[in-house]
Amino acid sequence: MSKLQGKVALVSGSGRGIGRAIALKLAGEGARVVVNDLDAEPGNAVVAEIKAMGGEAIAVNGSVTEAGFADRFVGAAIEQFGGLDIIVNNAGYTWDSTIQKMSDEQFQAMLDVHLVAPFRILRAASEPIRVMAKQEAEAGREVFRKVVNISSIAGLYGKAGQASYSSAKASLIGLTRTMCKEWGRYKVNVNCVAFGLINTRLTQPIESQQKTIDVAGRDIKVGVQPQMLEAMGRMIPLGRGGTPEEAADAVYLFCAPESNYVSGQVIVAGGGLLI
Repeated sequence: MSKLQGKVALVSGSGRGIGRAIALKLAGEGARVVVNDLDAEPGNAVVAEIKAMGGEAIAVNGSVTEAGFADRFVGAAIEQFGGLDIIVNNAGYTWDSTIQKMSDEQFQAMLDVHLVAPFRILRAASEPIRVMAKQEAEAGREVFRKVVNISSIAGLYGKAGQASYSSAKASLIGLTRTMCKEWGRYKVNVNCVAFGLINTRLTQPIESQQKTIDVAGRDIKVGVQPQMLEAMGRMIPLGRGGTPEEAADAVYLFCAPESNYVSGQVIVAGGGLLI
């Protein structure tokens, strides 16, 4: 039997890239997945992929920063699948600038998507988790649930041009370790994966014209200068950036039953890059 058979998983930002790979990985291990993307088309496409694999999934699309989203997201898992076992806070993007050029809007946007949104999702999940854990304890059952927050080596060590992003990702580690202590009595393992260079549309090489993505009506530049990517590749002991599937495997480690006595930890999925 698959290790996550019967589990119910929320994965934010799972219509593309790393999030999509996480959703497919968890579904492949038997979990029923609530998919989310800012845009409906990619979110619905991942649901279709999971169903084509023989799995179960629904989409709750929209911005994780919207008022009421967290309740809608958590509520969908309870109403559609009757439970909640895994939460992966993955949604996010970067909006970079040196601090002298960074606006209040830029700084707040990174806090909202990388810190406030995960906080709201966990807060929305707190009462259902408390109730389920109480019922399981009264029945003499020990059932472990999993939270995996997605941080970055920028949150551990900082990165020039990313004061807002690095601050938010560092704060998410603080939230992870606090929830580990608050939710331990409910048998919830709360851990964090900090990614290094993972090859997605956000880290694609910049060609003749830099690409942008639309986030809430803002055109956000994405991509990395080719010479910088080459330099980063040389710094990574394994010699290259990771794939979304390799990133998803790192998240899965914290979702599998083998991690039932591991909580409050941060692992770096960066090919050996530690700075």
